[in-house]
Amino acid sequence: MKKSRQRGTSDYVRYETVLDHPRSELWELLSRPELFPRFFRGLSVCTKIPPADPDKTTEYVIRVTRPGHGATDLRLRTVTRRKHEKFVLAPVPESGKWISLTLSDARPGRTKVALVMSTQIGLPAEFTPRKSELRSWAQRGLDRVSRYLARVPDQPVTHPQDTGSSGIKITRTLVTSGILKPTRPDVGIRQLALLNRWGFNLVGGYAQASARDPRVPALIDEHRSRTFAEVWQRAQRLASGLIERGIGPRTTLAVMARNHSAMVECMTACGIIGATLILLNTGLSSRQIEDIAQAHELHTLFVDDEFSPLVQYLPDEVDRISTTPGGTVTQHETMNEIIDTAPQRSLTPPKQHGRLVVLTSGTGGTPKGAKRPAAKGWSTIAAILSRLPLRTGERMLIAAPIFHSWGLATLQLSTPLRATVILQDRFEAEECLRAISQHRATTLIAVPIMLQRILNLPAEIRDKYDTSSLRIAASSGSVLPGPLVTGFMDTFGDILYNFYGSTEVSQATVATPADLRAAPTTAGHPALGTRVAILDQDGLQVPRGSVGRIFVGNEMLFDGYTDGNSAEIKDTFMDTGDLGYVDADGRLFVSGRDDEMIISGGENVFPRPVEEALAALPQVSEVAVVGVPDDEYGQRLAAFIVPRTGSRLDPAMVRSYIHHRLSRFSVPRDVTFLTRLPRNTTGKILKRLLVERSGRPPELTA
Repeated sequence: MKKSRQRGTSDYVRYETVLDHPRSELWELLSRPELFPRFFRGLSVCTKIPPADPDKTTEYVIRVTRPGHGATDLRLRTVTRRKHEKFVLAPVPESGKWISLTLSDARPGRTKVALVMSTQIGLPAEFTPRKSELRSWAQRGLDRVSRYLARVPDQPVTHPQDTGSSGIKITRTLVTSGILKPTRPDVGIRQLALLNRWGFNLVGGYAQASARDPRVPALIDEHRSRTFAEVWQRAQRLASGLIERGIGPRTTLAVMARNHSAMVECMTACGIIGATLILLNTGLSSRQIEDIAQAHELHTLFVDDEFSPLVQYLPDEVDRISTTPGGTVTQHETMNEIIDTAPQRSLTPPKQHGRLVVLTSGTGGTPKGAKRPAAKGWSTIAAILSRLPLRTGERMLIAAPIFHSWGLATLQLSTPLRATVILQDRFEAEECLRAISQHRATTLIAVPIMLQRILNLPAEIRDKYDTSSLRIAASSGSVLPGPLVTGFMDTFGDILYNFYGSTEVSQATVATPADLRAAPTTAGHPALGTRVAILDQDGLQVPRGSVGRIFVGNEMLFDGYTDGNSAEIKDTFMDTGDLGYVDADGRLFVSGRDDEMIISGGENVFPRPVEEALAALPQVSEVAVVGVPDDEYGQRLAAFIVPRTGSRLDPAMVRSYIHHRLSRFSVPRDVTFLTRLPRNTTGKILKRLLVERSGRPPELTA
């Protein structure tokens, strides 16, 4: 790169440099302001606004950020656009100021770039840069552009303050959260002894909390409230009763239940024994449950009575235990009966900690079981708290299903915080607000569709409930749409956090309210001790701003699937299965899945099983199922069907058919009938065209 020239008069700054790239390549990037945030710091979002009529020019709304001052929007319009030569933008409304980019040939393959910028472009005073800052900003941004075009690999991104001693940062985070807080010596010694005895897991969490705050409510559900001491005592009694029934460290159990205290108690009891517990998605079909039971040699199933019809065809050797208070299914023994009749015994920690298995797909074919790792110590707790500012004594309403990785992770995190967890059997938007108001909840753990339904409530309904106690609303599990982010924070305040991770990699990044105000669709920055790398198909790091495969490295990568397979690993980084990029400010943006799986309402859904089921219908000639964007659920399934000549088939029949054969998440909300499916010359269905078609009127649609 040739030495640049920098000069300026009045309020304009001119920056010139020579880049080792042809004009055409530079023009493709520098004439598209919507790409600027990938290369120029302080520009978090740029929205292109096409002209409303031929006499108007294209406009752009650029969100500008400055540390300590938040974000502001700058509206610009195109004044001049001469391909490969000159691009000029001016503020709206007109002020006589402008920004110009000029490209000219230097030598073959090299281009002279001249940027002329006004410091008085229309930004508020606190956002207006000095001339020296503007020159440095331009130089660094163009350097990123050059590195992008030269395919110079980026470095993995880390926590914004992940420098220096990690031990000091972990300690500071734990002190700030209140976890490391002085107490009576005898209480502190007993608390640490129990934690050391049982480990940094759900068992150790409830054990130490029962020593530190025995009378504090640990769980509040729609049936009862239990203190930390009561939860710990009941879990031990349940473990004793299960041991009496021949259940030990090598036994595999499962639970299919709503969010309530009995589910938490059975999870803790299985951990005390050292058994494996599979968390079943409540949306699974009977056939899927049977497949899981067979594949994992299931010994015992904890089940809410409402799901008894789904498990009635399991083999007789699979014991059923009702988790419903006052259970009415006569052939099922209840958890309370086991606890009440359990013999007193001295329980010692197993040689290996109990294992929780989360189902990752759960909606297509036989779900895969993912073995959750044991927490590695204080650093695991500090990692999440470094980006999600939870405190001891929180009153945490976990609306996300506990069988889901997100709900499970926050339940586990609640125990070192000695937080009171509020649970509801089912999510209803108004009932959620009622619970927040009634229990003075300080934290809401949800998936995006829940936040959308709360926001969709009429204002007069929302205003009935006092939610002023709420200081954190944390969302994960699927895409958080930008309009939902902005609408929720405008309604409830800047309390929203977007948590990005997966069952396989645990925590990856968290977007804080400040991140989301700057860039509503961002996944944020990595947690403490976590590294995020964007790799190409060969496993090599891509340049900053390039879209690639998102890989994550931390100490909580999962222990593999129960079938012996694992996610792809490059060095110490694990594949998330997502595509995305990192912008100039180090924020992660998730572009989507690198396969056909979609996430609808926080649940993973595969199109293939739906296609297979529909293809079996005699009325269907051809079928393709794709994922399409959805304002409420993030994504939804759309089915495209070519019916056989003379056959009768309507959308309601299609939905009913799938509903009775697959989980409810697999039911296509859109059903379109076509005369033919688009295919390429080899006969492959062009699903990309079907996704594009979903926004246009079909030939015949429901």
